[in-house]
Amino acid sequence: MLLTEEKIKELEIKANEIRKSIIEMLLVAGSGHTAGPLGMADIFTLFYFHILKLDPKKPDWEERDRLVLSNGHICPVLYATMAHAGYFPLEELKTLRKFGTRLQGHPHREYLPYLETSSGPLGLGLSQATGMALADRMDGKDKDRFIYCFMSDGEHDEGNTWEAIMLAGKNKLRNLIAVVDRNNIQIDGFTENIMPLEPLVDKWRAFNWHVVEVGGHDFRTLNEAVEEAQAIYEKPTVIISHNIPGKGVHEFERDYKWHGKPPNKEEAKMALHELRTLGGKIRSEHQ
Repeated sequence: MLLTEEKIKELEIKANEIRKSIIEMLLVAGSGHTAGPLGMADIFTLFYFHILKLDPKKPDWEERDRLVLSNGHICPVLYATMAHAGYFPLEELKTLRKFGTRLQGHPHREYLPYLETSSGPLGLGLSQATGMALADRMDGKDKDRFIYCFMSDGEHDEGNTWEAIMLAGKNKLRNLIAVVDRNNIQIDGFTENIMPLEPLVDKWRAFNWHVVEVGGHDFRTLNEAVEEAQAIYEKPTVIISHNIPGKGVHEFERDYKWHGKPPNKEEAKMALHELRTLGGKIRSEHQ
């Protein structure tokens, strides 16, 4: 998966556009989560525009990679990325959380069939992804595609997360790749104050997973982490991505209070101005 300088520029610009869409849709909705979606925008951009084997014109293509979003509350970044990738019109993003919308506050597969799963209750995603990977092994398809599961760090407080980690490690599911949003926050505060997760790397390794640690906002190193994960054949891999919650808007960054609230009109105006300025800087740096 060669990542050229030109491609990196495209991804940086696209991630910035996705962040702007996130702010705009949260403002209109008047509710929703801000920090996590902004922090994961680079990872979603890399996957949907470079890594995933998919076809937005044929979303039910049988040979596609599967992407399971476990922490469904960050769905604004999922919806925004899918819209920018061509799954549905960008204008539909402004229906987020509205009555009757396909874009529910947590992903609902019956409403939006392009989704792989419905999600919301934390800790379920990795179990779902593990089941998909096991099914692919039974069907002889585990060498044809990857099953990716995006997870939060806070959901490691849920016991069923560890049950899935145990099961996948025991079965050596080489086509299963988890990506943990290690942003160190959850709704009530910082993870290490509420329920310490460290040493997180050692815990995953103890359950027979290959572990890759990476910074979550550099496309080249992120891409290298995925390439390493895809090259591991004897066990599943987890990429622990150290992300900045609220990335791209200085006032929101690293503040757990933005975990579960949207910007108001003035805050959105400030955020969009900052992101537009950043977008111009990205373009000028690559010229």
